[in-house]
Amino acid sequence: MPDQERAENWSEQSDDDLIRTTLSGETRAFDELIRRHSRKLHAMLLQMLGSEADAYDVAQEAFLRAFRSLRHFNKKSAFYTWLYTIAANQARNFIRKRKREHSFSLDDTENGDPLEKDSELADQALSADPVRGAHITDIKKRLRKALDQLSPSHREVVTLCDIMGLSYQEIAKMLHVSEGTLRSRIFYAHKQLQSLLGDIERR
Repeated sequence: MPDQERAENWSEQSDDDLIRTTLSGETRAFDELIRRHSRKLHAMLLQMLGSEADAYDVAQEAFLRAFRSLRHFNKKSAFYTWLYTIAANQARNFIRKRKREHSFSLDDTENGDPLEKDSELADQALSADPVRGAHITDIKKRLRKALDQLSPSHREVVTLCDIMGLSYQEIAKMLHVSEGTLRSRIFYAHKQLQSLLGDIERR
């Protein structure tokens, strides 16, 4: 089968099928898994690390570790949940190595920040209503600064829940905590964000 046709078939396969294909010896099938999940994985790491370059490096390491450990994937969770768990662990190790108490800075991000994915909204609003558009831009900047003030654990759950849109069950599995513990972290993270951004509602 020509490589192009085989690659097209891979795009139609499920993650589990691609894993089986990879483990059978056709390791190029793993490229499809990388293509399929790299964007969201990188976005998550960008929020956790605050640096485009660091997010890229950690994502590459996460994919490499996933490839090397693929035979141990037990399918008790979705592949992307398992992959995100590896990446989140790598990110936490990276943060610890840098020994930064407040290691997140969204001001340093470049292209790819999920908070910037809605920039078109601000641009459109700015054209139609300059005052409203400027207000939206201001809110986004303040949200980035507020997230920067959260603890690493609170920043992590806000990223996974509110930005990445993962379910409580998925996040709890990734972080190896109970859903009750996770809900508590999210509650206090949201409470802190509301305190930091409270005056926005009064505008």
